[in-house]
Amino acid sequence: MRKPPLSLRTYLALSRTDPAAVPPAARAPRPAGPLVWAHAANPQTDRALASLCTRIQSQSDGAHVLLTGVASSEHMTDAIPADTPAQAQAFLDHWQPDLCLWSGEALRPALLHCAARADCRLALIGAGDTGWSTPGARWLPDTAPAVLQGFDVIFAQNAAAERDLRRMGVSGDRLRRSGPLAEATLPLDCRPELHEEMSELLSGRPVWTAARIRQPEADLVLNAHRAAARLAHRLLLILVPADPSEAEAFTVAVHRSGLRSAFWGEGDMPDENTQVLMAPGPEELGLWYRLAPVCFLGGSLAPGFGGHDPFEAAALGSAVLYGPNVGQHLGAYSRLVDAGAARIVRDEHSLSGAVSQMIAPDQAAAMAHAGWDVVSAGAEMTDRVVEQALHWLDQAQRR
Repeated sequence: MRKPPLSLRTYLALSRTDPAAVPPAARAPRPAGPLVWAHAANPQTDRALASLCTRIQSQSDGAHVLLTGVASSEHMTDAIPADTPAQAQAFLDHWQPDLCLWSGEALRPALLHCAARADCRLALIGAGDTGWSTPGARWLPDTAPAVLQGFDVIFAQNAAAERDLRRMGVSGDRLRRSGPLAEATLPLDCRPELHEEMSELLSGRPVWTAARIRQPEADLVLNAHRAAARLAHRLLLILVPADPSEAEAFTVAVHRSGLRSAFWGEGDMPDENTQVLMAPGPEELGLWYRLAPVCFLGGSLAPGFGGHDPFEAAALGSAVLYGPNVGQHLGAYSRLVDAGAARIVRDEHSLSGAVSQMIAPDQAAAMAHAGWDVVSAGAEMTDRVVEQALHWLDQAQRR
């Protein structure tokens, strides 16, 4: 390997005696076989990266996954080492990764330089145009251009990011244009014949779904529906509890509301007079999302639940409403909001108002289209990264 640029050599020399570097804790044994190392730069990308790695593992015979910067119950995890040559090399000597998927703009010069020297294939995914950050004193020369030269492939989010990377010396043959890193969601299934039957039955009626609702949110949703139905008297709510064990409590709440109701779990079908159709649980959400152009996702108004993945609704053409408590999926909601595909509500009054506005066919269609663009962009990124990773794993197994 050719001598690294002066900026990187200076950084490596100064970082050898970093007094702040803490020795790593004991590491788990490395499993036999090919190993994919993936690093998440921030909490907004960790779920997406873990999901992407799960897909790689499912399509590669015997591959293992190591995640850094990520809390995961599915894969091995380790703390990212202090960015000194010694600790970086110890990390790489232990894990011996065949490839690394690095996300975000926060670079680790010593670690990534050592990985490139160790014949670990490097891919930078979701590269944006917000600038690069590296540790080290401000008076040091910028090491980012030198570090970026070590990546075999860089997936740029957009044209602006690609232009910035070219200006920093990254050759065009190593650049791939793709969308941002996002959690890919497989569309929920439903029976085609049932979808056709229900579509005919509800033809012409405005429909919205309240999906994965938690028990403290049930009365709030029913009150919002009652208010919205004053402006659209044929409006139908499909109410879906998050937990089937709470279905009985939801049934009590529906009866207490006085709204004319049908209960899917008891074999009921809605008629022209039905105001609420209650499902016993989320098993058939693939059907309800396809039928309703607007959905409210629960676990988001009541605190303590963290919300639910909004891409499962957006992938099936439903515009998304949600409350403020979505910390577990904040990145996904933010992307949908930025695209105009989701809208936040804060109480039953704002929920009823949003339903009344968004149930208009042109409004719901515009938001649903925007949501689909976001979901498909994330799927494109995932497909391209998975393809590249599998190619490298195949090469590693042949060595």
